[in-house]
Amino acid sequence: MLNWDDPLSAASPAASKTPPPVPERSTEEIPLSGTATGATATSTPAQVVMPAMKPVNPADKRVVNGLTDVNQLAPFKYPWAWEYFLNANKNHWTPLDINMASDVQDYHHRLTMEERHVYENVLAYLTTSDILAMRNIGLAVMEKMSAPELQIYQARQVYEESLHTWTYQHCIETIGLDQGEIYNRYRVVPEINQKIQVANRRLDSILRPDIDLHDADELANFLLAYTFFAAVFEGCWFYNGFSPIFALQRRGLMKGTAEQLQYIMRDEVLHCSFGIRVVKQIMHEEGIRPDPKAMREMWDEAEAAEATYAGYILRDPILGYSAELHNGQFRFIANRRARQLGLEEPFPGAECALPWLDEQANLRKEKNFFETRVTEYQTGGALSW
Repeated sequence: MLNWDDPLSAASPAASKTPPPVPERSTEEIPLSGTATGATATSTPAQVVMPAMKPVNPADKRVVNGLTDVNQLAPFKYPWAWEYFLNANKNHWTPLDINMASDVQDYHHRLTMEERHVYENVLAYLTTSDILAMRNIGLAVMEKMSAPELQIYQARQVYEESLHTWTYQHCIETIGLDQGEIYNRYRVVPEINQKIQVANRRLDSILRPDIDLHDADELANFLLAYTFFAAVFEGCWFYNGFSPIFALQRRGLMKGTAEQLQYIMRDEVLHCSFGIRVVKQIMHEEGIRPDPKAMREMWDEAEAAEATYAGYILRDPILGYSAELHNGQFRFIANRRARQLGLEEPFPGAECALPWLDEQANLRKEKNFFETRVTEYQTGGALSW
């Protein structure tokens, strides 16, 4: 019999005995202001009757600064947010689902020194970045959402960022890399640390729980920080962060790791798309737009950090991939994110530098999963290839 006090242990003989009858509880009501005359120590508190509240009107919901009960899910005002949650749950997987045996052989016997440098530093950056993304959503963004259908998807997003971090750790451990050395690169390699510090600064500016989003300046800063994380951090930096591994996969190398990243890509497309949609909803509801000067500074800072990072991980180009291609793809995707936001393109005329990436990055070849509207999901182990 299950021992409810200690479920991992067998129930003791005493625990299986019939328990003694529980004495009947007193039904005498105790006044809230004190103790009833003659009440005993076993008397129970009276039920506090709460005044009736008005039903929730979904029209009163807002992304931030809402006027409804954040604990009441429906009726929905943002049914699209619920659809994001349902779709995310259909892409359920773990890194243990994917065979990494060929990656061990590839890393130790087939990759060049330059390719190992790329592989290691991509993982070194991604391991820290997804933890940072998890903290951003869980601690800085989610609590400020005032509609529960938004929070529920973001709760799933927090889990997915944890899953991605596990995936990178699984790759590092499987290959047999020095975990202490790899995980510390974001601290000791300036070119990796620069990107982390940019993101940390923008996260820290909205991490305070006492932010008053009724204040115009605070709201503008929150909007800019959320735009950075949706459009730059997840929409550009993560996309470019996967590309060097997909370049190896294209040549038949590190296929297990690349397959892991394909599953992660399925999550990240929703993270980016959801964040951009929330930003646009805030702009609509609050009647504000990001400051053009601040946006220009954001894109320039992001491009500079990405170029520095690419110059380090690709200091020696690998076959089919270089820092120039990496940076060109960043500018091309940045323009796409700006268009999705309804804002001015930061890098007019930028062209796609990696025309093979759309196909390489997708689990299903008939559509570009990261760049198009999601129309189909399947549970991880049942995906059709």
